[in-house]
Amino acid sequence: MLARMTSEPEQQIGVGTPDAFQRLWTPHRMAYIQGENKPTGPGAGDGCPFCTIPEKSDEDGLIIARGSHVYAVLNLYPYNGGHLMVVPFRHVADYTELDSHETMELAEFTKAAMVALRTASGAHGFNLGMNQGSVAGAGIAAHLHQHVVPRWGGDTNFLPVVGHTRVLPQLLADTRRMLAGAWPQV
Repeated sequence: MLARMTSEPEQQIGVGTPDAFQRLWTPHRMAYIQGENKPTGPGAGDGCPFCTIPEKSDEDGLIIARGSHVYAVLNLYPYNGGHLMVVPFRHVADYTELDSHETMELAEFTKAAMVALRTASGAHGFNLGMNQGSVAGAGIAAHLHQHVVPRWGGDTNFLPVVGHTRVLPQLLADTRRMLAGAWPQV
């Protein structure tokens, strides 16, 4: 909890020219920026988080639902509240490497994610997508994952556009519980 609230800008020595902006510090993001817990190579045994997450409890791994071939998990560094990913259990990098059962379940889980997000949070729309390869923006290119990002009218305001900052109104554990409770039977 903040010790005090004030409309006056706080002066901090060594932080540059004083201005009227307040700072929203997110030091937990430094782990992502520095590549902490990123795989050391392309193999499943090279520290792939998508291979180790299913070994955890649903709560500890932020897993929303598990299927036979894929699972749904919250993104640790979400673009929006409720941003989740559908991930095959099998360590494959490319969409074309999925077999027909994996492809079908990945599609069914994507649909279920959309239903759960609409039910739990009233999402108005979605961004769905896979970044295939690091040159296409995949943060973990060695293990395929599909993003499901809920969107609401007006959810992009000045903060992400000007301030490169996202405001997430709910803790990930609370979001996981909410979505797991709304997950339809697949």
